[in-house]
Amino acid sequence: MAYNHGIRIEEQATSIVAPITGSAGLQVVIGTAPINLAKDPYSVTNVPLIAYSFSEAASQLGYSDDFKKFTLCQSMDASFRIFNVAPIIFINVLDPKKHKKDNTEASVNVVAKQAKLEEDGILIDTLVVKDGAATLVKNEDYITSFTDDGKVLVSLIEGSSHAGASTLTVKSTSIDPSAVKAKDVIGGYDAATDKESGLELIRQVYPRFNMTPGLLLAPGWSQIPEVGIVLGSKCSEINGVFSCECVLDLDSSSTGAKKYSAVGEWKNKNGYTNKHSVVLWPQVKVGKKQYAFSAIFAALTAYTDAINDDVPNLSPSNKMAKITGLVLDDGTEVTLDQNQANLLNSQGVITAINVNGWRTWGNNTAAYPGVTDPKDRWFCCRRFFSWWGNSFIMTYFQKVDDPANYRLIESIVDSENIRGNSYVSQSKCAGARIVFEEKDNQITDILNGKIKFRQYLAPYTPAEDILNVLEFDPSMLAAAISGGGN
Repeated sequence: MAYNHGIRIEEQATSIVAPITGSAGLQVVIGTAPINLAKDPYSVTNVPLIAYSFSEAASQLGYSDDFKKFTLCQSMDASFRIFNVAPIIFINVLDPKKHKKDNTEASVNVVAKQAKLEEDGILIDTLVVKDGAATLVKNEDYITSFTDDGKVLVSLIEGSSHAGASTLTVKSTSIDPSAVKAKDVIGGYDAATDKESGLELIRQVYPRFNMTPGLLLAPGWSQIPEVGIVLGSKCSEINGVFSCECVLDLDSSSTGAKKYSAVGEWKNKNGYTNKHSVVLWPQVKVGKKQYAFSAIFAALTAYTDAINDDVPNLSPSNKMAKITGLVLDDGTEVTLDQNQANLLNSQGVITAINVNGWRTWGNNTAAYPGVTDPKDRWFCCRRFFSWWGNSFIMTYFQKVDDPANYRLIESIVDSENIRGNSYVSQSKCAGARIVFEEKDNQITDILNGKIKFRQYLAPYTPAEDILNVLEFDPSMLAAAISGGGN
């Protein structure tokens, strides 16, 4: 042991606060990532990947602040850095074997035995490095690494016969996110390869991870109608039985709605009216970073669930959004007051307002105003029903194929009513009860192995409109003047 005499310090690595975890609002995010930076770029396309931390997500998929090109990074940043909530499921559709481009062979200068390549998205395994006519051997003549801005750094190895080179000639292939199209995000099933891609991979989330999707989103893509409509359709009958909700953006580009007064018409014209969807307008920014609103809103919703015992009964409306402003697709700033935001709400659109800080604003699903059933109108109520149904399926799946006798019926009824009473006592809902009625269970159905329950749920609706009527009371004034108020 060293002999110490004097005064010393020792530095400890910065502690990272562990993310709050929850599965009620489990985000399933579809889009593109800078997979050339990933540990294994060729194994992360069209496969659901789960991440519990920023470092885990970046290791699997890479990370870049270029959110326009790499849309999954918006949710990485929003969930892990802004709201610190986990886990998240990512589905990358950028295929390095398909969405790629060849870079022109170029000469680069070597400084202190290092050469920085300026091309973006380089796939390391495609790199060819030459010193004159000689082709260098990786790990013998040079090694590669990535800089903080995602560029490739070629470092010459001391002792190599090429260590003294002043210039190198390099050729490479890069991933090309601009080659990814809406059809890649939508995906499908290839009968020849028996492979699924894009949105079709939502089906694999529960079999792989034993968790049901809570929120589907595709920031940077869901404002495209064919993507948004398909994403909404994927919320029902997942694996034949589960339900969830999706978070969609409305187009704020020059081809979409650039004014708040045009949003409602664009929404209805393009069919963004699914009861399992919420739609948002416009985009948002945090400092210099610009995000699709869906990335921030979904992370906020998951965070709201996680700090609420993982129960999705609270509305994410009027919660601090941790943003610094609203913007159109081209970066133009948008300033909405409460009246303008309320107009959007009346059209089934969620936005944000700045009232002592930026807050999300709106409770209605995309189905409103066409649908007024509270179960399908209010986002928090719609989510509560989906979550409860999914929980029921997963809880009592073990009962399937048991004898259809009184003991089975009683166990389900008693267990569900105890569960319901528990949530009522916690003010998570106003009521929840289940019944088994003879009229629903004819002997012919029972003989065919079918039993039916009825469950009644009453999640609280949001207190969206609070009114206080102020009235002048002359008698108070008269009493005060006459001294009767003393």
